Amino acid sequence: MSNFFESNQKEYLLWDLLGNIEQGRQNLGSKVPVFIYRLFEYSLKEELTKQFGSEQAAELFRNAGERAGKEFAKNMLDLTLPMPQFFEHLQTTLSQYEMGILRCEQFDAESGTIILTISEDLDCSGLPIIGDTVCHYDEGLLKGILTCYTKHNYCVREIDCWATGSRVCRFEAKVLNESRES
Repeated sequence: MSNFFESNQKEYLLWDLLGNIEQGRQNLGSKVPVFIYRLFEYSLKEELTKQFGSEQAAELFRNAGERAGKEFAKNMLDLTLPMPQFFEHLQTTLSQYEMGILRCEQFDAESGTIILTISEDLDCSGLPIIGDTVCHYDEGLLKGILTCYTKHNYCVREIDCWATGSRVCRFEAKVLNESRES
């Protein structure tokens, strides 16, 4: 029997691969405890770091987050809203799905630079202080959402993290020079 992910050359829509969760989990439902999510995330990150190094592992998480962010934006967000309403909608949606509490701290309309915070996020809220940012997946997720919404390519980096001693994750999102369609 061939491997579904290796044998098919055409790109499947990531959103379609999520399947029908309500049908498949009729008894258990769609909720998963945060510690289970973190077991998956950090065991995967640990294995990728062992095999490829910490920088490559972080980049792989950013890339996966970006892909997920674009799919999330296209399937769960109203991309036609003006920016203030879009951020309110994004904030409500992230909270509704218990992904975190989003705040837009700053927006520079001229440069497109945005400072966002997420508290009570899935990735790091409650982690011990390790002296380094850990929310690489969230960097990619925010990049995917912002790129999909604005049609500008963003670079998003975490500048404060629970794991560095902050009690909120703070992200700086900057528009890169090139524009691209998503």
